[in-house]
Parts: sequence; C-alpha cells; structure tokens
Amino acid sequence: MNYIKHLNAVFQQFAKDSRLNPTHISLYIALFQFWNINRFPETFYINREEVMKMAKIGSKATYHRCLKNLSDWSYIFYMPSHNPYKGSQIKMLKFGTSSETSIDTTYGTSSEQVLGQALVPNINSNKQIENNNKRKLPKNENEVLDFFKKRKWPSIEGKKFFNHYTSIGWKLGGKIKIFDWQASAENWILKAAEIKKEQTVKEVFQNRDNLKTNKNKDYGQPL
Repeated sequence: MNYIKHLNAVFQQFAKDSRLNPTHISLYIALFQFWNINRFPETFYINREEVMKMAKIGSKATYHRCLKNLSDWSYIFYMPSHNPYKGSQIKMLKFGTSSETSIDTTYGTSSEQVLGQALVPNINSNKQIENNNKRKLPKNENEVLDFFKKRKWPSIEGKKFFNHYTSIGWKLGGKIKIFDWQASAENWILKAAEIKKEQTVKEVFQNRDNLKTNKNKDYGQPL
C-alpha cells in the first residue's frame, strides 16, 4: 500500500467532489488513520466512539450519515454491525494504484460496483515503507532496564513499564499496537515525572501547618 499516492489521489478527488463537506473529509481521514494503525488490511473493525473522537464529530446522527455517504459515494465500503460486542467493518477503496479508483462524476457509481477493481493489492508497494511499519519491541526486560538506566531512572520504573505492557500485549489502551516501545517508554518517564512532581507539591502542603499558633500569646495586644 503506497499511502502517499493514495492520499494524493483521494485529495484530488475531494477537490472535484462538490457533495463533500468538512465533516466527510474529517471522518475519512480518521478512518484512514485507523487503517494505517492496523497496517492497511483489506478490512478492519472500527469503534464508533473512537472514530467520532478522532474525527471531532459530536453527533451520532451526523457520524452515521457521513459514513453512509462515503460508502454510497465510493470512498469506502461500510459493513455495519448490529452486534454491540462487534464493531462495524470498513474496506477502504484504494486510490492512486495501478488499478486506480475512478468515481463517476455523475454520482451514479456505488461502492459495490467499484469494489472489485478498487481493492486490487498493490504488489509493487514500497518495501521501505513496509519495513518502517514493522513493530519495534524490546528483546527482553534487560533492554528496558538499560534504557531507563541511561535516562537516570530507577530500575523499578523500568520493571513497571515492562510488566505493564507485557501483560496487555504491548498495546496502547489494550487496543492499538505499539510500534516503537522506546517512544512509549519516553512517554512513561514523562508521566512518571509529572506524578512525582505532583506528589512532592502535595507533601509540601500537607507538612505545612497553617493553623500552628504560639501558645504564649499576649491577649492584651490589640488585634
């Protein structure tokens, strides 16, 4: 999947399509990001709340309307799910490939009609992009401990980080795969530093006795 060619082609189509409004484009970009996170599979599942949050859409009615529009107008293929425990499924129609998607400017083409030609796999995709998308996870706990040591953080924090993400399969929020553990470790250190700072401030205020008074008062002095 050559995502640069794809985005260039789809933005050219956006410019020509007068039916689209900013919400349609925002929703498409959000779906593209989840497609990217999942490493461009033929189909992938979506969570409505997550997509709405990323697309900055506050209304469920607007979300479903724009999703159906994008499907009807041959930008995606939307397969809704009525199972509350199973998300809806999306196929992103590919643009800018050798079998480049062509949308009927008379608006007479449906996503079902172009599905066969749009989802042709791009065999000549850039190998370097594929290599960059490979997950980068630590070989073992010692590698994580060395990383924290180089940044002058105690080994206990490294152990916490390693055990936490190992237990949830190296995923953010239990859903999104981590592709660079060192970047996640940097965020962990920043968060730990913030927590440590907040605890220090809290302890200072707790140790300060604002109600401490002198028992040897001279009550003859005016207030």
